[in-house]
Amino acid sequence: MRFETEVADINKDLRINEQILRGPRETRVRDVRVIDENGQALGIMNVRDALALAQEKGLDLIEVAPMAQPPVCRIGDYGRIKYEQTKREREQQRKQRQQGEVKDVRIDPRSGMISDHDLQIKVKNIARFLQEGNKVKVTFRFIGRGITRPELGKQTMERIVQQLADCAQVERPPVLEGKQLIMVLSPKTGA
Repeated sequence: MRFETEVADINKDLRINEQILRGPRETRVRDVRVIDENGQALGIMNVRDALALAQEKGLDLIEVAPMAQPPVCRIGDYGRIKYEQTKREREQQRKQRQQGEVKDVRIDPRSGMISDHDLQIKVKNIARFLQEGNKVKVTFRFIGRGITRPELGKQTMERIVQQLADCAQVERPPVLEGKQLIMVLSPKTGA
């Protein structure tokens, strides 16, 4: 059985043992649905009976679903359950990082049109980012009066998409936002 001060420091969301009995009047409950350490449902019982059962087994009574009617409590080792929860959270964070980040490629031509060589270098960089599994945000910046001819930016974006047709798919088509034309490319599935 754990002391309340230890539990409060570890996690303010999960209530265990006597914390389920005590607390503000609106969070106190009389009956709970109990699940044992093996995952078997024991049914609905009084909180004091469930707590006595947990203490008898030398384990904790942990409130896992406080919003359910009646709240769901699990009998188990609080440290182990907390460890599994943090392990799941870390795994989810790792998966999010593996999905890749959004790389940014900016094109800001001074005369309104970009040269073929400069465009090839940009395309090569975009292809490299896509092969690494990252999404690419392509930003065409209009400088000065260039905004009066947005079709030049759209033509450049179309050329990029055509050259990367084998390894990229357009996730967000070119959209004019202020003085920028923005498009997002993602790696082609199966490429």
